[in-house]
Amino acid sequence: MAPAIALGDEVRAAIADRRPVVALESTLVAHGLPWPENFAVGRALEDEVRQHGAVPATVAVVRGRLTVGIDAATLERMARGGEGGQAPWLKTGVADLGPLVARGGDGATTVSATTFAAARAGLRVFATGGIGGVHRGDGMDVSSDLGTLAREPVAVVSAGCKAILDLPRTLEALETLGVLVLGVRTDEFPAFYTRTSGLGLMLEHRVDSAEDAARVLHAHWSLQRSGVLLANPIPKAHELDRATIDAAIAQALDDAARLGLRGKALTPHLLSFVARATHKRSLAANRALAIHNAAFAADVASALAALPPLP
Repeated sequence: MAPAIALGDEVRAAIADRRPVVALESTLVAHGLPWPENFAVGRALEDEVRQHGAVPATVAVVRGRLTVGIDAATLERMARGGEGGQAPWLKTGVADLGPLVARGGDGATTVSATTFAAARAGLRVFATGGIGGVHRGDGMDVSSDLGTLAREPVAVVSAGCKAILDLPRTLEALETLGVLVLGVRTDEFPAFYTRTSGLGLMLEHRVDSAEDAARVLHAHWSLQRSGVLLANPIPKAHELDRATIDAAIAQALDDAARLGLRGKALTPHLLSFVARATHKRSLAANRALAIHNAAFAADVASALAALPPLP
């Protein structure tokens, strides 16, 4: 283990005992919701993983240590963020890890940084809301999530990619990078807030249970392959109306273009705009799908733990 990476006590014990562990990102807590809702969601995700028989490992950079499995006090400190004049935790992609570690900073990890950390800790399953991907337009704005998935042997459970993105081009990029995409009880790529995209984005492969997913993942990694996206649609009871969400996204994109936003600032702005436009219904949907993904990820991790160890 590299000196810059630390394991929480519970996570270290679970790994030693070959018990199932699920990695969780921390950007949702630091940047996705206001206090105290963000802290409540962070705790809810960890509780859901535990209820499904696995150990949660929320990942963050804590005072320069890439930590897999932060404790409750650190989660609360992160959730409070900029309160009381404190600096908010940096939104941390995989490329930001070196500077943060060198300077002893605090960072909330995105999908790419969490995937990287999970792989270094030997974890195979990670739950999030939705991955990043190819943004709409011709700006060649592509998330590092995709490249990281292509390099690291980790299964990411998500409700597809964020609906603000260009879904067809994101799927094409995943195919080009050799990332296996498995539909969870679906043949169509989900669109985050909705169970289907309406774009005819059919998937070649699907799994219908956690045990089925574990067998496919085990075979995939036995062949020395890398990351896998488990596309798990939002629960039907929490699905938003497609026309409503599409209109909100279109308005958000127009507003971002007016402001000239690009790079890291773009996604938070778009999601915040959509939340206002939907009267926070998108936030409730985001919470529901994230918890749904955490539950399935824990089931997959448990099923993987029952299979022979991977080389």
